Amino acid sequence: MKSNLKRITIFHSWTDYLYLLIGPFVAAFGIAVFYTPAKISGGGTSGIGVILYYLFGFDQGISNMIINLPLIISGMVIFGKKYAVRVFLGSYSMSIWISLITRFTSNQPILDVTDPVYVMVSAIFGGILFGTGIGLTMKSGCNTGGTDILAQIINRFTPFSVGSISLVANFFIVSSAGVFLGLDSLLFSLIGMFCSSRALNFILLGLGNNLSKSVHIISDYKISGISRRVVDELGHSGILFEGQGLYTSKSKEMILVVIPNNQLRKLLRIINEEDPKAFVFVNETYQVLGKGFKRLEREIKLES
Repeated sequence: MKSNLKRITIFHSWTDYLYLLIGPFVAAFGIAVFYTPAKISGGGTSGIGVILYYLFGFDQGISNMIINLPLIISGMVIFGKKYAVRVFLGSYSMSIWISLITRFTSNQPILDVTDPVYVMVSAIFGGILFGTGIGLTMKSGCNTGGTDILAQIINRFTPFSVGSISLVANFFIVSSAGVFLGLDSLLFSLIGMFCSSRALNFILLGLGNNLSKSVHIISDYKISGISRRVVDELGHSGILFEGQGLYTSKSKEMILVVIPNNQLRKLLRIINEEDPKAFVFVNETYQVLGKGFKRLEREIKLES
């Protein structure tokens, strides 16, 4: 007899499992080893956990679990079971790691956090680890919940963007750290949040995304020669555009070519050999999907 229940598919490749295995641990390590001993709040439920630890001595991992539970349930009601499972896996994995690491270290600092210089170092390294861990978790298809769930729920019923809501919520949490833990905690927490956001962006936009270059080439006479060598020597194609120069009003042709980073110098050499007077500009391309690059279907998280 066939089951009428629809199977919930969360992971689509072995890398998803790897990211979920590593991501929450790295984020938890940044919190437990750097953030908490230095009284730094990274925003979100983990930031609330730091505040509750210093005010009442609550276990941070358990605090995260309790705070996330009603948010996960609300998310399940609004966005469905698959969304809830993803958040549960990401948030509770990180919470468990936080509890285990803090029990192992007893929240003893590895740096002299009485020295502002070392608190700054804790904010930087904690932020990098926290953002990296969150990014890896998100690349697995899961997320660590917290203010992200709240922001997505509010966004569902209001015109406010997820980013704006998350920013306001995290600012409120970090400001609370300043009130309860001191002004220095607020300032160092802002530094930590900046570092974590940069690390998060790098992981999501850079790591594993086949960083490439998009190159625009304008040549008056050698477009055909450049095009032929791009195909023959680099193994890539491109798009040919026709236009008109604003100053000269002469017709011009332009090629758009997308290539991996390691082929850029070879392409520039080809252009120089064909037309040293060509006009070229290069843009960073964070993700390229399709023929000659990563297959599109591997990047799509199929809803099921």
